[in-house]
Amino acid sequence: MKKTVLLLSIIGIFGTFQVNGQKEEASPLITKKQLILSSDIMTPEVLWSFGRLGDVQVSPDGQKILYGVSYYSIEQNRSNRELFVMNRDGSNKVQLTETPQNEFNAIWHPDGEQIVYISSASGSLQAWEMKADGSGKTQISDVEGGITGLVFSPDGTKVLYTQEVQVVKTTQDLHPDLQKSDGRVINDLMYRHWNTWEDGAYSHIFFAQFDGSFSGGTDLMLDEPYDSPMKPFGGLEEVAWSPDSRSIAYTCKKMTGRDYTFSTDSDIFLYYLESDETTNLTEGMPGYDRVPFFSPDGSKIYWHSMERAGYEADKERLFEMNLTTAELNYLTPDFDYSPFGETWMDDGENLYFVCAVNSEHNIYKMNVKTTDITAVTEGMHDYHSVAIAGDKLIATRVDMSKPQEIYSVDPTTGEATELSYENKHLLDQLTMPKVEKRWVTTVDNKQMLVWTIYPPHFDKNKKYPAVMFATGGPQGVLGQFWSYRWNMSLMASFDYVVIAPARRGVSSHGQLWTDQVSKDNSGLAMQDLLAAVDDIAAEPYVNEERLGAVGASFGGFSVNWLAGNHEGRFKAFISHCGVFHEALMYYTTEEMFFQHWETGGAPWDKDNPVAMNSYAGSPHHFVENWDTPIMFMQGEHDYRIPYTQGMAGFNTAQMLGIPSRMVFFPSETHFVLKPQNGILWQREFKSWLDEWLKDN
Repeated sequence: MKKTVLLLSIIGIFGTFQVNGQKEEASPLITKKQLILSSDIMTPEVLWSFGRLGDVQVSPDGQKILYGVSYYSIEQNRSNRELFVMNRDGSNKVQLTETPQNEFNAIWHPDGEQIVYISSASGSLQAWEMKADGSGKTQISDVEGGITGLVFSPDGTKVLYTQEVQVVKTTQDLHPDLQKSDGRVINDLMYRHWNTWEDGAYSHIFFAQFDGSFSGGTDLMLDEPYDSPMKPFGGLEEVAWSPDSRSIAYTCKKMTGRDYTFSTDSDIFLYYLESDETTNLTEGMPGYDRVPFFSPDGSKIYWHSMERAGYEADKERLFEMNLTTAELNYLTPDFDYSPFGETWMDDGENLYFVCAVNSEHNIYKMNVKTTDITAVTEGMHDYHSVAIAGDKLIATRVDMSKPQEIYSVDPTTGEATELSYENKHLLDQLTMPKVEKRWVTTVDNKQMLVWTIYPPHFDKNKKYPAVMFATGGPQGVLGQFWSYRWNMSLMASFDYVVIAPARRGVSSHGQLWTDQVSKDNSGLAMQDLLAAVDDIAAEPYVNEERLGAVGASFGGFSVNWLAGNHEGRFKAFISHCGVFHEALMYYTTEEMFFQHWETGGAPWDKDNPVAMNSYAGSPHHFVENWDTPIMFMQGEHDYRIPYTQGMAGFNTAQMLGIPSRMVFFPSETHFVLKPQNGILWQREFKSWLDEWLKDN
């Protein structure tokens, strides 16, 4: 029950591209799928054939674009990532790598002549470099244990890199005669996080001198049991060099145990290379402070800050600090949204960023002196990144009908021109669903945005079954996203009208709207979902007797709650990794601040009316009303919402005699990432809905 953005990039930053928990061995090459489709309707197999483009880097002179693409093999049940470069107008595309290994974290050396990337070609993850045409591949690091990421100093004479460092002794360290024991001795929280158990290894930042190669460096964090970048979703955007190459800013939550799991108090630290001193720039700011970046002249530093302690979905405020006077300025008090991905114009007075407003991510421009903010682009799409290349902006963009591609954007008009066309060969063969937005009146007379996705070849004179997608979070943006699991186009291609309500709690509609789900999970947010369903059911092209509800994470909670409170509206449910028993969730999740904030307190706090109201709304309290077929999907390594929640729901449905099914993935987490598991997920998803919502 949290935002899941950035997952694929996190795998690229921190992962070793593992398959079934083992480091990847040499395997047959995976290449772009040049398929001739037998139908113009998308299938799960076609979805997993799209190339997944990301990590776009513009060269220092603004003339070239470096990027990576991951290709998936269903047969091999794994992915392979390759590197590409093209001119800034999209011409002269060159594939730089073609290996069974994954190449990632590719960046331009500051001289603009070399490309540096990480590869396991030598047996461990090390830095390599090559010329901009892909020639001259040479290993440039030899760091014991390998590295997970690197960034060059602006002058090119130094490099910072990240590495997993064993800080806390393992069971084998403490009991050297028990080398085959897999037991864990646990004395404190937090002993597991999202999808991994705590193993005593932490991500640390090192810096080293660079004279063409490096083999080791100075650990900025000594032997401290802290992560930077912060796990599991932090990346190299949480680290920044000063323009003079003499200091490094980084994000870290310097806490351990119970304090760590109940807190969101991360800080921005500034490390000075010459003096070996570290300063906390955000001491006393109790929420998340992260993503530091400097002004072009190095006189000021900027970062994102959340005001409220213990709340992960607060507004991301943009702060500025003068490094000479320590004067602090809050730059976005009148902007009720959360910017990200800032990049400077040459003047150092204006910057571009991406921001979601009313469920659409667009590019914005800000003058940091006047704090004026203007929109550069508009429309039904989600921009993910923006960079400057001469007089153009280079950006990545998706929508519900198209995976991520690279675009050139005119900063004066907002006009976008596609450059990469990575998936054109597949999209040209497909009839993609049409997406529309509608506004629905809620029970308290608010206007709620609802995305409507129509089947390919939609015929308004037919009656279609409809499926409501209950989004997760409970916060986070329900934008024009493209997913490889909850893919709106694929769901509609199964011949359903799909609706996705931006119910209470969805971000980008003002912070008040976002806040209204917390401590009221089963309240107005659930009524918003029902209002959206009632609205679509009134359409003549929808069969109101064939309605389903599906969702994951908080969407799974929503489905579990609706199963006991829908008053006959739905004929089928699918709940993926959703909370069934609210109190048990509090006792067994890992980041305690999350559940403590959302419920308003602990289950034993009987004198807390807010908390008691939250637990009274737990889905398990309404199982006596269950009468509708329901399917549960779970991953064994989901530690945010432990799989026993889904097991409890399935067992309950079975004992009540309700048609039910459980699809269980022993190797998956809160997410389903392996190709064959993903396709199984989609097939069972479709099979269940078809069984109960279509005439057979």
